[in-house]
Amino acid sequence: MLDLYDVYYFVQAVEKKGISATARALDLPKSTVSRRILALEAALGVRLIQRTTRRFAVTDVGQEFYERAVATLVEAESAENVVRQRVAEPRGTIRFSCPVALAQLGLAELIPRFMTLYPRIRIVQHATNRFVDPVQDGFDVCLRAHSTLLPASTLIQRHLVDIPWHLFAGPAYLTHKGTPASPEDLAAHDAVGLQQSEEAHVWSLTHEEHPDKKATVAYTPCLQSDDMGTLTVAARTHGIVALPGYVGRKEVESGFLVRVLPQWHAGIATVSILLPSRRGLLPSVRAFIDFLSTHVPPALS
Repeated sequence: MLDLYDVYYFVQAVEKKGISATARALDLPKSTVSRRILALEAALGVRLIQRTTRRFAVTDVGQEFYERAVATLVEAESAENVVRQRVAEPRGTIRFSCPVALAQLGLAELIPRFMTLYPRIRIVQHATNRFVDPVQDGFDVCLRAHSTLLPASTLIQRHLVDIPWHLFAGPAYLTHKGTPASPEDLAAHDAVGLQQSEEAHVWSLTHEEHPDKKATVAYTPCLQSDDMGTLTVAARTHGIVALPGYVGRKEVESGFLVRVLPQWHAGIATVSILLPSRRGLLPSVRAFIDFLSTHVPPALS
């Protein structure tokens, strides 16, 4: 690859019709300009300029090179301006990934609000429950929900919010089967639950006022699904379900579900932000992360 500065000095010399004039215009030593043009000719293996103490003439191949070099410099300047404009203000495209339930029930109203604040930013959201690698899959930001520590990696991890899980069931189901008064009562109830790789399904409960009080209750779900929307509807009539609090909140407000054993929670999940790198964050990505950090915790708590 040619040195772009050498190309620039050559173009300036052609336009100013001489090495001395170029040196004066650029406030450089004449020897520097001459040396850079000689380096360009050496790299190309041709003579671009015929120069003596009395004469400065561009060769035929030098003229052809000049015409294309000008276009190259224009494109290079345009490319530089694109980057500088993006660095100067939040704009451009952000590709981010998040779990399906978080996309549907936690971020659906927040993303349009962010876009209203930053109309020059375009969002490409990928909702999936599979493990996504920001580097390999080409995402600027990934939101990851997890109940254990994320594996060590070169990715940048930033804590966003802790989310308690609660037990929920429909009023019709509880009228038919009775309302549990203690964790031990759960053993007599039907259940629906998230699809898991292991065979055993267990609710691990912790008392909210007395964290040292814990209970473990095994259950056999009559329905397993990796879609929380399906489980939310099924819990109205078919059994008790453990869900993130923000997932069941609207169902409770609408009267479709009630919280079971409200003094207990069924675990704490964490939502973290994953970034490919902390260095060189574009203003658009930085603005998006700041927005998420401010608005997601209250929306999911």
